[in-house]
Amino acid sequence: MDIETILSPHLEKCPQISQLSDDKRQQLAAIIGFVDETVGVDHLVKCLADGTSMGGDGVIRCYVGLEPSGKAHIGWKVIALQLRRMLDAGTNVMIFLADWHAWINDKFNGNMEHIQTTARYMEDTFRVLLNNPEEGDGAGPLRFVWASTIMDSGEYWARVLRCSKGATLAMVRKTFTIMGRDESSSDHDLSKFYYPAMQAADIFEMDIDIAIGGMDQRKAHMFMRDMASKWKWQKPTCLHTPIISSLKATGVRMESFDHKMSKSDPSGAVLVHDTQKQLQKKFRKAYLDPEDDHSPVYELAQYVVLPEFGEIIVTPNPEYGEESTWTDLESFRAAIKDGTLHPFDAKMGVANGIAKGLQPVADHFEANPQLLETVTKITN
Repeated sequence: MDIETILSPHLEKCPQISQLSDDKRQQLAAIIGFVDETVGVDHLVKCLADGTSMGGDGVIRCYVGLEPSGKAHIGWKVIALQLRRMLDAGTNVMIFLADWHAWINDKFNGNMEHIQTTARYMEDTFRVLLNNPEEGDGAGPLRFVWASTIMDSGEYWARVLRCSKGATLAMVRKTFTIMGRDESSSDHDLSKFYYPAMQAADIFEMDIDIAIGGMDQRKAHMFMRDMASKWKWQKPTCLHTPIISSLKATGVRMESFDHKMSKSDPSGAVLVHDTQKQLQKKFRKAYLDPEDDHSPVYELAQYVVLPEFGEIIVTPNPEYGEESTWTDLESFRAAIKDGTLHPFDAKMGVANGIAKGLQPVADHFEANPQLLETVTKITN
């Protein structure tokens, strides 16, 4: 990790970075070095420089909010790799299980029992993806918090109303993509207009210093920061992780996220419970044109395999070549382009790397099958 390369783009907006000690600069780079976008880095830098935090105790708290909505997909792995960096950097990591948000969003047809069963499955899955870290509220551990546990707070609902007061219907409609909906999809359901205000209030209520989400959550975070400006609340730093494209996606990725991998298209999606054989079968049909620099295979290499293992191992049939190891995306892509690597062999190398990283999840649920079996039953 080149610390100066990571931090230099932020120096103009946040000169205080240059005043951090070497240890704090390294900590900052570890936190922001692998995301697609960092918004409001000044808050995080101030926390590191002064030993402060939203909670007033110097513990930097980060959060990712997730709806319990079904089985895990590879996007959870991308988030987990980022959360692991956060844990290693000494922050407190909260996975917020948004059960009431999922209810508003009609997941499982509003069956709260199914939603909360899936939330427990999510807890198990993330523990394994994060290598079973210590859990607690201090600097370094992991926490799980359910939305239903903060719903009794009058202060929370006052925040929801303030965030609603500061928003127009048109502004809220523009955030509906955070629920996977288009702007005109919910005029018949008032509760969905409260969703963005609730998501903003969650962050303020729980003294969050760093809000993490995929790039598809950017609108929600910008809405939250707008509300902070209106009510003169402190703004947390926002980190946005990359969105993984469908295995079938081609061409340049557009901001509409039409290319986003979706569980509704199983042949184009990588699920956390896919076996090595299933992954190899899916990757056979994955888009990879040697003349095109854009491919979901490259995305999975860049955001999953290389960050976890530092290498991609390609093992072709012996009659077609020898095993090779690739430690950066640029040389991997160039080798495919110039014919050094056959696209099929490259795809199998990435598929096998993903399978290796997912093996602990398979081992856990083989030994503890009940929650996965229940989620499988309610999602089929």
